[in-house]
Amino acid sequence: MPSLTTYTLLKQEHNARRGEFKTVHGTVQTPAFQNVATAGAIKGGLSAQDLKDIGAQVMLCNTYHLHLRPGDKLVADMGGLHKFTRWNGPILTDSGGFQVFSLAKLRKITEEGVTFASHLDGHRIFMGPEESMQIQANLGSTIAMAFDECVENPAQHDYSKDSCERTTRWLKRCKAEMARLKHEGISVNPDQLLFGINQGCTYADLRVEHMKQIAELELDGYAIGGLAVGEPTEVMYEMISQVEPYMPKDKIRYLMGVGTPGNIIEAVARGVDLFDCVMPSRNARHGHLNTWSGIINIKNAKYERDERPIDPACGCPVCRNYSRAYIRHLLKADEMLGMRLTVMHNLWFYNHLMERIRDELDAGTFTAFHDRYVKLLDTRI
Repeated sequence: MPSLTTYTLLKQEHNARRGEFKTVHGTVQTPAFQNVATAGAIKGGLSAQDLKDIGAQVMLCNTYHLHLRPGDKLVADMGGLHKFTRWNGPILTDSGGFQVFSLAKLRKITEEGVTFASHLDGHRIFMGPEESMQIQANLGSTIAMAFDECVENPAQHDYSKDSCERTTRWLKRCKAEMARLKHEGISVNPDQLLFGINQGCTYADLRVEHMKQIAELELDGYAIGGLAVGEPTEVMYEMISQVEPYMPKDKIRYLMGVGTPGNIIEAVARGVDLFDCVMPSRNARHGHLNTWSGIINIKNAKYERDERPIDPACGCPVCRNYSRAYIRHLLKADEMLGMRLTVMHNLWFYNHLMERIRDELDAGTFTAFHDRYVKLLDTRI
């Protein structure tokens, strides 16, 4: 199956990469943040139109959750995720692997795949590489993620090694199944891309060996998975640095589930192009808001009469129109508008952080930007 990806490296500052990623649903300027719309919507009441208004480039949806409801066959009948949600930019769907391992209380892993109980009603479900590809073909996403095993840290070296080998075998099955679905005209999006996922827990030898193996499969992009799951931040950075030299230079690189603004800046410095995280929307719903001076908790009493915007340096629709005092009131009163406005602000911040990173890379000043902001943006004020 020939690669349809056209990732172009435009500029590099040390290991940090500035690029473009062309897809059938539009070109993504990288580094970029993917906005997490688990069930086809951003938690906090944001629509596809809102995402456009805040400068989002990519939406991420969840294979596992959409398979359970409304059902991937229904989504296919409705024309796929793009038509269903009215988001016309690139959509990435994760494989369901992480949710199978994090949400399912009872699960059994075999070579074929995983049998598990739905977290909604307990009914038994089987998912393997073929099933994951079939579900994602129905969803019609721009990018499908390979089905992998997510191992909890800390894990034994022997189990991690076996898991990596199984993940590689599963990846080959994903590639073959995607090719079959396209050949038979089953895929909602016949130009769907496939990303492989690097695993290996916190063992550098396993990470490197696994990356070497999957790089040979000529996939459309490569992700680093299984990090930001409780290990120390410095260990995560070290794993990225160890794996990066073995990631194909001409393919896009994705760090899954990361992270804070500081995490993103550090990972960009280590050669990562693509990110996703529930953190900005989840934190926003609890009143923890990102600003260019650090993180504020808008629920604090000191903001009760504060007429300033959340961040005077921010140009988002929320900061242009509303005061800290009003937004604090909305959250304290459990008004839905409070969550909508705070989520909108934080996602604007993340997407415009990425834009700023791209501008700094274009100007050759990213290192200075890194040094100024990497700790500041994660500081609670």
